Amino acid sequence: MSGLQPVRGTHDLFPADMRRHRAVIDTARAVAERYGYGEIATPIFEFTEVFQRTLGETSDVVTKEMYTFTDRGGETITLRPEYTAGVARAFISGGLQQQLPLKVFCHGPMFRYERPQKGRQRQFHQIDIELLGVAQPQADIEVIALGWDILLELGLADRCVLELNTLGDSASRAAYRTVLVEYFQAHRDKLSKDSLDRLERNPLRILDSKDEADRRIVAGAPSFQAHLNAASKDFFATVTAGLESLKIPYRLNPLLVRGLDYYCHTAFEFTTQALGAQGTVMGGGRYDGLIEIMGGPPTPGIGWAAGIERLATLIAEPPAPPRPIAVVPMGEAAEAKAQAIAQGLRRAGLAVELGYSGNLKRRLQRANRVNARAAVILGEDELKRSAAAVRDLDSGDQVEVALDGLEAHLARFR
Repeated sequence: MSGLQPVRGTHDLFPADMRRHRAVIDTARAVAERYGYGEIATPIFEFTEVFQRTLGETSDVVTKEMYTFTDRGGETITLRPEYTAGVARAFISGGLQQQLPLKVFCHGPMFRYERPQKGRQRQFHQIDIELLGVAQPQADIEVIALGWDILLELGLADRCVLELNTLGDSASRAAYRTVLVEYFQAHRDKLSKDSLDRLERNPLRILDSKDEADRRIVAGAPSFQAHLNAASKDFFATVTAGLESLKIPYRLNPLLVRGLDYYCHTAFEFTTQALGAQGTVMGGGRYDGLIEIMGGPPTPGIGWAAGIERLATLIAEPPAPPRPIAVVPMGEAAEAKAQAIAQGLRRAGLAVELGYSGNLKRRLQRANRVNARAAVILGEDELKRSAAAVRDLDSGDQVEVALDGLEAHLARFR
């Protein structure tokens, strides 16, 4: 019977779920448009190389979590595990270099083979913001402010904390990496297996290890701040001053890192206590080296992604859809007329439910189940007078209305 169940790590989104899902997307889109971000959509799958280049061939996502397959043409294809790589590929292959700065908003499903957890499944959904072509710290301030405004409009800002760190420029990062590796090498006999693997390929990731033994070692690690050069310090100071001027509160988190070398300067996450251990609802950072790694021209970039499921869980119940008008035909002649009446009312902007079968009592019971605001009852006697009985389903009041006056009469029930 397993074939009749959703695949583990996937779930159906029914109408009530979709209202929450759509509220997150619509809010994010509206705020992004105010900031000048245009909506795009990239394919759900890409050539595997797109993600291997951007996420690192030895990263956990690439080695353990990607859904990769060979298609019928012999090409190696991967369902996208994140959005940034696809946007970067589209920037290069679409020849968008003349459109810088490029500001885009997107949303859609992502796929990762990982242990399903609260707010994240193997198929999950994200909203995403990317800003390409701006090297100045004003871009960092803008994308963070954009994320903050979305959380404000969703009613979640007071439940979220902005955690902030700087990874410095490439020179600062290289200097810090050297001393960090030396420190962890001296403690390698106490590091977890995952951290030993990371020590060779992306040692900064050890800083955000959740292993208790690792965390004790990390507590004594050299400080990134001590290895920042003057340019990196100035960049970060501009970012924090900008956030303060916009009254966006933040908390410095020196353990907030990104493991891949193309990340630099600002790294940030919006976190919440409302989801338990998996508390990140939005995260991002600056990735000035990414486009070049993918074969494009050197192009600075910064962006973030946010989990729609997690945000949808936290928001207040969105407004219910408009209550429909129930069209209830009784008799063969009325059945034939009802379809045209229902269609006319829909084209006039009313939500309409058409009763398909059953006696008057049963059809009115269905009208109540769908929370109809009024019922248009079409009986043979009424039709002879080119009229219908309109019943207010809240008050029970019923009046006869000429068919050519139905639209005007029902306008009060919008």
